[in-house]
Amino acid sequence: MMEQINILVFPCGSEIGLELHRALKDIRFITLYGASSADDHGKSVYKNYIGGVPYISDPGFIDEINRVVDENGIKFIFPALDSVIAFLSANRDKLHAELLTSPDEAVQICRSKEKTYKKLEGCLFLPGVYACADDVPGYPVIIKPSEGQGSQGFMIIKSREELDYELSQRTDPQVICEYLPGEEYTIDCFTDRHGKLRFASCRNRHRIRNGISVNSTLMPPDDNIREIAETINKKMELRGVWFFQLKRNTSGEYRLLECATRVAGTMCLERAAGVNLALLTVFDALGYELDIPEPLSSATVDRALYNVFSLGLDYDEVYMDYDDTLIVKNRVNFTVLRFIYQCVERNIRVVLLTRHETDVREDMQEFRIFPGLFDEIICIPRSEKKIDHISPSENALFIDDSFAERDAVRRAFGVTALGVDAVEALIDERQ
Repeated sequence: MMEQINILVFPCGSEIGLELHRALKDIRFITLYGASSADDHGKSVYKNYIGGVPYISDPGFIDEINRVVDENGIKFIFPALDSVIAFLSANRDKLHAELLTSPDEAVQICRSKEKTYKKLEGCLFLPGVYACADDVPGYPVIIKPSEGQGSQGFMIIKSREELDYELSQRTDPQVICEYLPGEEYTIDCFTDRHGKLRFASCRNRHRIRNGISVNSTLMPPDDNIREIAETINKKMELRGVWFFQLKRNTSGEYRLLECATRVAGTMCLERAAGVNLALLTVFDALGYELDIPEPLSSATVDRALYNVFSLGLDYDEVYMDYDDTLIVKNRVNFTVLRFIYQCVERNIRVVLLTRHETDVREDMQEFRIFPGLFDEIICIPRSEKKIDHISPSENALFIDDSFAERDAVRRAFGVTALGVDAVEALIDERQ
């Protein structure tokens, strides 16, 4: 039996922290804890959530994070933001748990584009980098912060005057680079504890919003990209999950944008294709020899905002309609079914209340719905009112697609009545 381990994700509400939650929450031997300095979306998805952790700039941060580690039996910390990775890595000897990232030298190099380019100096896949405005051979060029991630601070510069102005306005160190107009790619990688590159998978960044790839497709194997990955891996002491980004220049050749020693939010694509890089990192830290499967050859992800609600409702029983609520357009409403299972798990009484004209139990069997999910099934004639067949508790919840039915129950008993479209808001995403 695999030993049970507790893993802390910090900060858990970043895109990286949310992907780590999705990647590890259903692994039977892992219990996830999420911590944040400011309440964010992590509070809505991490069942074991710890808020109010000081920022890394706070002098008391290390003591507080160690208190969290000690009180919750944390074995590993999975850092989930570039600046946090760099800080924790530099202070890993003070931490009471093992950090799931590369050795500190690689972390600090990858945090700085300037250091990354210097470490890889002489490699043909580096873009043209110019020490100052006087060295720029022609325009356009780009500037970006030496330390940063994604597209933060990225700007296309079209003239010397524009470059001089931008450099005068920016206080942090900047990198002036060759302009790369071609398609952009992310290569998600995994290096084992022996230093061997075990996995390198390329995906395009077809659509990008706020520096995050929101539409991405796995690309076919490319020997050139694999060679670049091997070169980076040899020149830096990497371990576990990491990635780098490439973009094509005007001649169609690959040029390096940046490297990062962390999970990428869109690594969900590799996970969907069969390779969970976050989990591989955990296994590697535990000392296991790994057999990595071949991923699916084709996969695409499209990402968008999604909703997690908090209604503040406290209910101890639910009355649920059948037609046009549990079954809609002759299909099972999976959101409603998920909510019913959530109630069963929490020992909340669920009553099916329906005017279904045929044997509802037989019809439920056709849809593979187990009648035993319900504590009671009440079938009433179409001519009768539902309010005459229920005796709801003070904290009951009534769910029905009909406004008239909801309004009647609300007026008669004073309980909360919601339509089928609101059931989404009753789902608890915390796991």
